[in-house]
Amino acid sequence: MAKRLGETSYKETAFGIIPRSKLILLEIEGITRAWDFVLKKKIKNKLPLTPNFLKKIHEIGFGWIFPELGGKFRKIDVTVSKHIPPKFYLVPQEMDNFTKDLKIRIKHLPKIDDEKFINELISLLSWSHHKFLWIHPFHDYNGRIGRLLINIILLNLNLPPIELKVETSAGRKNYVKALQLADNHNYTKLENIFKSAIDEMVKELNSKK
Repeated sequence: MAKRLGETSYKETAFGIIPRSKLILLEIEGITRAWDFVLKKKIKNKLPLTPNFLKKIHEIGFGWIFPELGGKFRKIDVTVSKHIPPKFYLVPQEMDNFTKDLKIRIKHLPKIDDEKFINELISLLSWSHHKFLWIHPFHDYNGRIGRLLINIILLNLNLPPIELKVETSAGRKNYVKALQLADNHNYTKLENIFKSAIDEMVKELNSKK
């Protein structure tokens, strides 16, 4: 994906100026911290799908690396590849609308034993993931938080988490292309990515029986 306007240099952190190789290790730990926080919260109750909860996850995951940015919606306008997300001052309202819409869509999912459930779930996950990234609420780490949001939705539905294959060069290229097509309201490729991830999750569960 092309460099975003105003993108963090990935060098100046709470630990001083560090090389990218060291930052990657901190980012991995950050995701672990965010995931642990989500799992601990899930033990007690359903996870809240609110802007404040997503900001809290971002803060726990990355605020200790970038204190000025962690847990805060972006304060600048950005460009992501060919996509221009909403103006920064519209982000709070966009996120409020998005999370309210998401909760309504989840409420109207078919029951899990309905033959339409999987297709509707794939459609929901694809829409919500793209919409979150379309808003691009944070200065950095939107992709990681967006993928974590998918698993928050699944956990609230008492379903296992899934993993989108975006770490390899080919997987990343396919993922970015799917998001670009979704910008033009074509969700087919993105839905196929989610279908593959769900199929792999089901296969893994069956192998453990």
